[in-house]
Amino acid sequence: MDGFEGPVAASLRFRLSLWLTLAIVIIAAGAGVISFSLATDEAHKMQDHQLRQTGFLISRLEAVPSSPLAREKAGDVDFDARVVVRFLWTEKGQPAATPPRPPVFSNLLRDGLHTVYVGREKWRVFVRTNAKGGRVAVGQQTRVRDAAARASALRTLMPILFLVPVLVLLMGVLLRQMFKPLKTLADELGRRTEADLGPLDHAGLPSEVGPFVVAINALLVRMGRSLTAQRRFIADAAHELRSPLTAMSLQAERLSATNMPDEARIRFNALSAGLRRTRVLLDQLLTLARSQESRLEASGNVSLQQVIREVLEDLVPIAEEKDIDLGVMNDDDGIVHTRGVDLKVLVKNLIDNAIRYTPRGGRVDITVLGAPGLVTLQIDDTGPGIAPGERERVFDAFYRVLGNGEIGSGLGLAITRTVAESMGASIELSDSRAPQTGLRVSVRFTQSVSKAPAAAVHGAPARLNE
Repeated sequence: MDGFEGPVAASLRFRLSLWLTLAIVIIAAGAGVISFSLATDEAHKMQDHQLRQTGFLISRLEAVPSSPLAREKAGDVDFDARVVVRFLWTEKGQPAATPPRPPVFSNLLRDGLHTVYVGREKWRVFVRTNAKGGRVAVGQQTRVRDAAARASALRTLMPILFLVPVLVLLMGVLLRQMFKPLKTLADELGRRTEADLGPLDHAGLPSEVGPFVVAINALLVRMGRSLTAQRRFIADAAHELRSPLTAMSLQAERLSATNMPDEARIRFNALSAGLRRTRVLLDQLLTLARSQESRLEASGNVSLQQVIREVLEDLVPIAEEKDIDLGVMNDDDGIVHTRGVDLKVLVKNLIDNAIRYTPRGGRVDITVLGAPGLVTLQIDDTGPGIAPGERERVFDAFYRVLGNGEIGSGLGLAITRTVAESMGASIELSDSRAPQTGLRVSVRFTQSVSKAPAAAVHGAPARLNE
């Protein structure tokens, strides 16, 4: 285990697999050694039994062969196992007239089984004397016996060698199935958004994991309460600050009508700009609080064109004040499965940003593109655009591109991305279509259905300020 580091060594399934594999291999090795030893002993016993049977059969002959040639032919018995037969005495109890061919066994061997050396070779010999005094020796080389015994023993090991990898693979499959509920639970947690703090379902989980899931559910409940308290605090603080800020703005408007020196006018303009920036910040904080509270509501099918119409009713005066050509390029609609408040916040923030950062007399185009299972909202403007290196950073809270001179807090796009992620949408920034310059914001809704132009959205303004 010391050789593994990181998440692999920390994996419970890896540890179980490792230790169970080691246990299987050790047990299989022990069983193989014992099986091999027993099989070898059994093979040797069978070989000894073969020698006995051969010796008994030959010793039952009425007499030994009378001639040396006959004795040599009788000694050629092989049985495919190199078994040799040698007659040690004639039937009259006298030694043979001519010496036998090798191997030559000693005439002094007693009846029974013996392990002897003939030269440098080791033999296993069975000696038998019949009733008429004829002695026969049946021998076999031990290396041949050992080779045959090992071959027989190895055949007994084949099932064990085959079962070890099968058991390891089967163990891996079983462990994968046993840990599958935990992986399913982890995947469920990974798919959740930060706003989804519902309890985890522990049905089907092992009883050992049950207390862990119960503790996580209790933690989720506490986190939900804490987040609710924080959201309520933000909303309450924003509401409380709006009243004094409105009063200060009214006093500033009255003060602007009075005569004052140029230096005082410059400082007054800076104060007015700070008040407007603070009001924008409070409005965005209230929008964020309402958006977070709306996530407790149920989702439904919302018409994207209908939301655009509602947003344009609020933003047309701002566009007219800056003489910006604002309009919808087509009547295609898309049905987005989300909460209406979230979709309205997202669309309003993006169009409002496009209007505010587009110079006077510019143009803002809104397009809805439909595809199977995908609806895309595109907003093109003729503003200064955003450099490619800053297109990701503008989604960070309180980050603003320098040099644009617009009043803002840097929360608009951060809130927009948070809302988009909560509904499973993605936002991409790119250059606007040629020949005009500016920024294109593309929002892709995957949980949506594209629709052909409907009568309900034909009333959407095609162009404004033309």
